Amino acid sequence: MNRRPARGKIAKVQKRVFLLQHTRELADGTDEVKLIGVYSSEQLGRAAIATLSRLPGFCEHPAGFELSPYELDATHWADGFVSSGDYIF
Repeated sequence: MNRRPARGKIAKVQKRVFLLQHTRELADGTDEVKLIGVYSSEQLGRAAIATLSRLPGFCEHPAGFELSPYELDATHWADGFVSSGDYIF
């Protein structure tokens, strides 16, 4: 199947996706983060939240969902990072 646009037409290129994560704080104070999925639209990400929020684990922590736009073809964390584990208090 040929998915190329007809001659003279410009294909619309998606520049952004939506990352869905779920975070909950554990008893020791650390966070448990799960990358659930990457969606082509906010609507699909919100539909996933609606489905997952009824499932065990997720239903006990409904505020833990985060749906974030994420630009494609962009370098993220371009300035590096500092780990909190590098410090002694």
